[in-house]
Amino acid sequence: MTAQNATGNLALPVRIRRLLLLGLLLLLAVAASLTIGSSGLGLSALQGADEERRALLAVIVDLRLPRALAALAVGALLALAGCLQQLLLRNPLADPYILGTSGGASVGALLALWLGAGALLVNLAAGLGALTSIVVVFALAGRDHSTTQARLLLTGVAVAAFCGAVSSLLLSLAPDGLLRGMVFWLLGDLAGAGWQSAALALAGVLGLALWLAPALNILGMGLQHSYSLGLSVHTLRWIVYGLAALATAAAVTTAGMIGFVGLIVPHALRLWLGQDLRVLLPAAALGGGLVLLLADLLARTALAPQQLPVGAVMGLMGVPVFLWLLQQRAGRAC
Repeated sequence: MTAQNATGNLALPVRIRRLLLLGLLLLLAVAASLTIGSSGLGLSALQGADEERRALLAVIVDLRLPRALAALAVGALLALAGCLQQLLLRNPLADPYILGTSGGASVGALLALWLGAGALLVNLAAGLGALTSIVVVFALAGRDHSTTQARLLLTGVAVAAFCGAVSSLLLSLAPDGLLRGMVFWLLGDLAGAGWQSAALALAGVLGLALWLAPALNILGMGLQHSYSLGLSVHTLRWIVYGLAALATAAAVTTAGMIGFVGLIVPHALRLWLGQDLRVLLPAAALGGGLVLLLADLLARTALAPQQLPVGAVMGLMGVPVFLWLLQQRAGRAC
């Protein structure tokens, strides 16, 4: 019996094994994140004096574990948002960063910070900014999304550039006391990031998306097929808009602007696992967490003891992949 069925998708046992392998790689990345860091304290400290062991335990519990959990949750949220947006656009180049969703969340959060709002209002402002940017992109691109994929992508790029300009304006007007924190947050940073709210948002987004996965699989087949099967396309799209906005806002308010996770991870996993969202959605969550954990590990150790912004590291990794994807799409179009 072959590993593929008549539709060209991988057989379910093969996909489950690959999903388990992805989970194992994630556990190994978490272990590496807990044992390796800029402080130089590693497992060798367990063989040292009591003071060294206590210091290692404190570093792991107070610093490395919360940061690893935050990276896992943020990476998973960004990958899920990218997966949902790629489904809506039916375009593997869709991504919260490229389409301006992250930029909209950033503008909302920066504006709330600039006005001196508390944490709850910052989160609400980020969510409203993300949802607004999604609505603007789809409104400007036109109503017939099945024939405006290129226009959607270009509109998203324009909205992202506009959000970047507004963010720069807010930074230029910010008082000196807020400026450094806003700039470093804008670059993407997991130092001191709280993971609880991001984990809660991840559970909600992933749970609802998995519940909707059969309907989303039908939506991915095209509008005509969806309407013929009686799918409420308009309602389902708005739910997906909201889920993508919530995931992006939770990620941005936790760790700032981190790009390309939502672009690289869903696209790669789709090639590896197939199109079935019942498998692809949890795989995207695992893969996003894995990629951001590895990027954060590199950010903490590349120039140790100095730590780099994880958003900048992710950008250096993501831009070449994005350009390669553009070349691949251009080659297929010829």
